[in-house]
Amino acid sequence: MTLSRQNFEALGLPVGPYTHAVRHGDTVYTSGFTAFGTNKQMSGAGEQTHAILEQLAYIATQYDRTLVDLIKVTVFITDAADIPAVRDALEAGYGAAVPASSLVMVTGLFAPELRVEIEAVFGL
Repeated sequence: MTLSRQNFEALGLPVGPYTHAVRHGDTVYTSGFTAFGTNKQMSGAGEQTHAILEQLAYIATQYDRTLVDLIKVTVFITDAADIPAVRDALEAGYGAAVPASSLVMVTGLFAPELRVEIEAVFGL
């Protein structure tokens, strides 16, 4: 199967060696997304999660899909105290279409104000 790599100018072009999304057959894999560069970058974890879900929803629309088509997400957080806010934001974003999910605690992300990073897998 052919791989198709795609960056989306609306999300800010990558400054490092990564691609926003890679399509392999009927599956799209995203890189990790944060609230970096959004108006929620300095906000709490819940608001950052909403900003990330907006980015993932944008990617989904580029493949004529929505967040309902999420298969799996991996959520990275820097503070266990943020778990309730992140869960609330995820529940609001998913609705009834809850994907498989992993939650990973990390000591930090690439910018100190970032509290959440999410990578996703979509079915097409």
